Amino acid sequence: MERLERCGRRLRAALAAGRVRSRLPWLLLAVVVLGSALRDGELVPETPLQSKRNPLNVYFVKVAWAWTFWLLLPFITITTYQFAKSKLLYGRMKSILMVLRRLSTLLVGTAVWYICTRVFMYIENLTGVCSTSGKVRELHRLFNSKQECHQHNGIWNGFDISGHCFLLSYCALMIMEEVAVLEGLSIDQNSKLRVVISSLFVSLCFLTMIWVFMFLSTALYFHDFSQKLIGTLIGLSAWYGTYRSWYLKPFSPGLPLPNVPLSSKKYGYSR
Repeated sequence: MERLERCGRRLRAALAAGRVRSRLPWLLLAVVVLGSALRDGELVPETPLQSKRNPLNVYFVKVAWAWTFWLLLPFITITTYQFAKSKLLYGRMKSILMVLRRLSTLLVGTAVWYICTRVFMYIENLTGVCSTSGKVRELHRLFNSKQECHQHNGIWNGFDISGHCFLLSYCALMIMEEVAVLEGLSIDQNSKLRVVISSLFVSLCFLTMIWVFMFLSTALYFHDFSQKLIGTLIGLSAWYGTYRSWYLKPFSPGLPLPNVPLSSKKYGYSR
């Protein structure tokens, strides 16, 4: 428990600070540009990460939204309820309503993930051609989708917007926004609730590190520069459109720390 608390304090100082939230979008953009330049210059060494079957990709990135969703679900529930009771002095029912409002953030995130990935697939199918045995065939008469092409042992060549760049950037930024609630939350150091929150917080921080690391891996080993850049810009736009715009308004899921002045939204939440 002592180690967990120390780890939580260090990660809280490093990852929950407003500086990280304000700089992370620029870091992700820089990673895309520099990673793509290294890949195009053939300066990237061969590593297990270049295989799509590496464990981090198979067990984490492929289900990135599920990991993010199921770790944020208890974290948002517990921290929002505690914040409403201890800081805003809400009653039980009003605190529960605030929890439900904040949990709608996950529904919004799920909608963003689903709609964007479907649009990416549609664009890839619309722009693709299927090649078999090294020869490009007349695709739109033979195959209508990437799936049909693969069923006939073909290779689909379409404009494949990087879903990894989109989702990993969106998930990392979303987690950084949600852990900001700890900046305004005080809990008894010896309580079991503190242990639960610290465990969830540490897990979310490590998950964010995995997302950023695999984002770097994607930038170095996969996709064209334009596909990665567009995916990243869509992820950043989804984050900005929600946490830095819509969630500041009354009819929205709201921010982890409510009543944040508009002037502070660019630099993180006030303490």
